[in-house]
Amino acid sequence: MLEELRITGLGVIHDAVLPLSAGLTVITGETGAGKTMVVAGLGLLLGGRADAGRVRSDAGRAVVEGRLRLTGAVAKAVAARVADAGSECDDDGSLLLSRSVTAEGRSRAHVGGRTVPATLLGEIGEQVVAVHGQSDQLRLLRPAEQRAALDRYAGADHDKLLAEYREVFSAWRRADEQLADLRRSSRERAQEADLLRLGLTEVTAVAPEPGEDEELLVEGRRLEHAEGLRMAATTAHVALTGMEDVESFDAATLIGEALRALEGQSEVDPRLAELAARVAEAHTLVRDVAGELGTYVSLLDADPTRLAAIYERRNALRMLTRKYAEDIDGVLAWAEKAAARLGELDVSDDALAALAEERDRLGERAAELAGRLSAARAEAAVRFAAAVTTELAGLAMPHARIEVAVLPRPAGRGEATLLVAGVELGAAADGVDEVELRLIPHPGAPALPVQKGASGGELSRVMLAIEVVFAGTGGPPTLVFDEVDAGVGGRAAVEIGKRLARLASRHQVLVVTHLPQVAAFADRHLMVAKDTGGAVTTSGVRVVEDSERARELARMLAGLPDSDLGIAHAEELLAVAAAEKALLR
Repeated sequence: MLEELRITGLGVIHDAVLPLSAGLTVITGETGAGKTMVVAGLGLLLGGRADAGRVRSDAGRAVVEGRLRLTGAVAKAVAARVADAGSECDDDGSLLLSRSVTAEGRSRAHVGGRTVPATLLGEIGEQVVAVHGQSDQLRLLRPAEQRAALDRYAGADHDKLLAEYREVFSAWRRADEQLADLRRSSRERAQEADLLRLGLTEVTAVAPEPGEDEELLVEGRRLEHAEGLRMAATTAHVALTGMEDVESFDAATLIGEALRALEGQSEVDPRLAELAARVAEAHTLVRDVAGELGTYVSLLDADPTRLAAIYERRNALRMLTRKYAEDIDGVLAWAEKAAARLGELDVSDDALAALAEERDRLGERAAELAGRLSAARAEAAVRFAAAVTTELAGLAMPHARIEVAVLPRPAGRGEATLLVAGVELGAAADGVDEVELRLIPHPGAPALPVQKGASGGELSRVMLAIEVVFAGTGGPPTLVFDEVDAGVGGRAAVEIGKRLARLASRHQVLVVTHLPQVAAFADRHLMVAKDTGGAVTTSGVRVVEDSERARELARMLAGLPDSDLGIAHAEELLAVAAAEKALLR
């Protein structure tokens, strides 16, 4: 439930607080006072488009704040989504929403005091509030919207069937487009596949190993400079160990003598003992290096055959790196990608046949689901028409009937086609049906589409009846009606008030109205009042109660809030409404 709404700097409203409550709240006021700004502010708060043109020039910024208090499944869903966004509800379970827009068009949104994207306000709004206005009436006149309305009414099982159909339909269209693309570009794909196969054949024939090019480079240099490497290693080996056949002063012997001399006196001076230990380390290191040099020299071999093989192998690898990558690791990565791409380019007859078979299977499944969807819509159409007709009887249209026609969509409009029950029909993501809402205003009259067969007042009542039927199936806890009673008067207006009061027994209902018959049924009556006393026109909102309600209804009846006759008539309306509301409880 929306507990409170505060609007500042929006249109003619300078600063207004709307204290809302459960039940039916009506908002009235003179033309131009700013009633529509209340609905506009609510739309802005719930993620609607930020219109900088509605920001008051003297304020520079419009701000709308609202506090929600939710219960049940809706509260859990909203709390979870708010938590995902990094915010949270207040300790008492309420949630503060805020939206601002500057005169330059910059918009900011807050939930629970935390800055969030405006789309989050829209997600919360879809869960909590449904706004119905004259634009919604025009929207429901479109065939696509009428089909969507019937699907919404049909229930959860119908939703699952529709979702399954859409999934299969999408898969069928993807398969069909893929098959057509393969057939159109088969020559280009075949040419690309041939080039990839040629490259992969070359790489496979060479069979490079990761890092092989670097390893061969090192080994080739060693073999190319074998004599120089042998001389350097031998000279170093002799310098460290001496010649075996002659006496010489080699590094190992000299270091050994130094070690023995130091060890002989190490007990006398600890400093010499420390130096002796370091010389011992050097002696060990020299002997290790000398041993490794001896092994290196013994293994070093100027092998012309091996060197030629390395040259040949490096040339083969160089051919690959010239064509496919900078090094052998890159060549191997290219080969892996090429193999994957080759699999995608398989345009063999078997592959085409398999894809065609899959497309046909999906098409048959989509056609079967489309038939079931049509049958489900036809069944729901009967129930929906009966429910709306019943509501029309209570809206002073006792002889009117509503029909909901579910018609097959003809093929040949540029859409995909499905063969459903032996008939080729145009198919889209919503099925193969066209839905048309028809009105029979009185017995003997032809059934005509509502946009052609209903007057302005009748259309308002038809749309209100539909909303009442929808409300009975669940939906958001708060319903907002913006002058849906336009073009209605007299007894029909009283019946609309009764219907809205009945809705308010299960929902929080906010109604912007110009009809005193509707306003009389309010549980809370808010009036938007315009002040033109200063240089700038502003409007505010206040609660009207007791005798003040009668004066406001008298103004709505005849424009004479102080007329005794008007007030008497208004009091009579209030009494009738109170009696009717007592029967609803």
